[in-house]
Amino acid sequence: MDNILEVHYEQTKQSTKTNELGMREMQAKAFEARNEQYLLLKAPPASGKSRALMFISLDKLQNQGLKKVIVAVPEKSIGGSFQTTELSKYGFFSDWELPNELNLCTPGGEGATGSKVKTFLKFLDSSEKIIVCTHATLRFACEQTDETKFNDCLIAIDEFHHVSASEDNKLGSQLKDIMDKSSAHIVAMTGSYFRGDSVPVLMPEDEARFHKVTYNYYEQLNGYTYLKSLGIGYHFYQGKYTSAIHEVLDTDKKTIIHIPNVNSGESTKDKHNEVDAILDVIGEVEKEDPDTGILYVKRHTDGKVLKVADLVDDTNQARRDKIMTYLRNIEEVDEMDLIIALGMAKEGFDWTFCEHALTVGYRGSLTEIIQIIGRCTRDSNNKTHAQFTNLVAEPDAKSDDVNEAVNNMLKAITCSLLMEQVLAPTFKFKAKKEGEEPKKGEITIKGLKEPKTKLGKSILESDMNEIKATILQSEEVRNAMLGLKDTDYINKKLIPKIIREKYPDLDEDDVQAISQHHIASEVIRASEAKQEGDQKFIRMASKFIKIEELDIDLIESINPFQLAYEIISKSIDKNILKAIQQAVTLKNTRMSLEEAESLFPKIEEFYEIHGQEPDVNSPDPLEVILAKALAYLRKKESELN
Repeated sequence: MDNILEVHYEQTKQSTKTNELGMREMQAKAFEARNEQYLLLKAPPASGKSRALMFISLDKLQNQGLKKVIVAVPEKSIGGSFQTTELSKYGFFSDWELPNELNLCTPGGEGATGSKVKTFLKFLDSSEKIIVCTHATLRFACEQTDETKFNDCLIAIDEFHHVSASEDNKLGSQLKDIMDKSSAHIVAMTGSYFRGDSVPVLMPEDEARFHKVTYNYYEQLNGYTYLKSLGIGYHFYQGKYTSAIHEVLDTDKKTIIHIPNVNSGESTKDKHNEVDAILDVIGEVEKEDPDTGILYVKRHTDGKVLKVADLVDDTNQARRDKIMTYLRNIEEVDEMDLIIALGMAKEGFDWTFCEHALTVGYRGSLTEIIQIIGRCTRDSNNKTHAQFTNLVAEPDAKSDDVNEAVNNMLKAITCSLLMEQVLAPTFKFKAKKEGEEPKKGEITIKGLKEPKTKLGKSILESDMNEIKATILQSEEVRNAMLGLKDTDYINKKLIPKIIREKYPDLDEDDVQAISQHHIASEVIRASEAKQEGDQKFIRMASKFIKIEELDIDLIESINPFQLAYEIISKSIDKNILKAIQQAVTLKNTRMSLEEAESLFPKIEEFYEIHGQEPDVNSPDPLEVILAKALAYLRKKESELN
């Protein structure tokens, strides 16, 4: 198995240390923004967002004149994070007190006419202060009441990425109406701001109304006590994944296995047989505990009995409830060894001792990937290393239809590349100015543009991970990863175009500035670095450059996706690589004038080397692209004449 990313952390204990009010680092950072009417908190799993909200909510109730706090979570299981909590004994001025009858994340009563919606509506007219419900309950209640009912209320939306600006997303449109028509305060919280689709969580003009507090993954993990490294890896297989899973499953590690969705290409379409096959790989099932639903499996290798939770089997709800109750109450490392899940055990699921998140098949959402990784990145004294492994189907060069496998493989690798950005230290770039020394963590670059507008500066400060996600999710970018695009086109045309589409109101100079910062980040992270004396060098364009002598022209001359191409070509053989490139070529038949013009230097270079024009029937996919570009340019020229 290859790790695309291995990050080591300093174990500063900073992110887990509390101040005089009992707040951890992220919580204190969020509390500083407590007076904002609209607050967007972006922080990773296990950073303490639930308690951060408690601190902010209690201050709004006691010091800012608000009357009520409404907390909405996507799933009932997450509601437990907001139960009554004693905060005053750690230094805060009040405790979080949630009456049992106002915890609406309990079984039954869901629906537009259910008891929970009725309880919610009564709460709005009562003297009670705090209620916790699901997104669905809030959505149904909003349909039955006027927005002004939320005057002087704080509405907190947990896992905010479930909201979107789509017209089909009722909660998103309801939230916008509440912001427009009431005095409500909003706290939106998420561990990831990436959706799996291209629909934004908020429209840019609405998002601009939010004050953003960002606490990144690196700050969180670097400040841990025990965990000191994290690996992100991938493993390719052919055939059925159940025949390859033994290659990446280490049953000595506390592991969550997420099997593929039954509608995906990786699924065998029989999820229960898949679980049985995994159990057979591990050992022999000795018994099922009738009180907990936990399976006891005798391991093949040494006879050790492992405790396994099957969250895939949904035929017996009572048994599943027993298993979930058992998992919620785990306190010791030996109480669980392995969990097999399908749609469960992701966001909001807390198994502190988990060391390895093993996911089969590409997941359609970057949010889902981040949530799954979050399951193994809790700080715990049983582990110093956490591992996320993606088991992905390898394209079959002999198959006529490799498109699905090609897309899934490229998406898996782009997810890994994004996670490298999310989980590793963040570079800060500044334009080089004469006589100005860079601060710690800064890299100065000659000719680098700086954003000038408030929106541009906000994007650079808080949204660069979202920029990276949007770029990596682009099909054009995935094609570029296979070496089928010219570097100049990628850096000067494609990346600015994607940023422009994501932020249509962004000033054009700021589009170019954000683009340059993004490309610099990608190129420098992928470059090899070395230290000689007091000088630091970076290998770029096949030679080492002094970091103090970096300029934007050099950076923009390098393909930021070369690392991805090296990963692909190293991990699969030439026949499969050619099949992948051909599959992408066939899909990439449409070409714009600017793309064709950007390829003209390559066409000239090809003619100088080979003494002939590129052939559209060549087995070389790059030559085919060049031939198509030449044909397109000639067609355009004839139209003008």
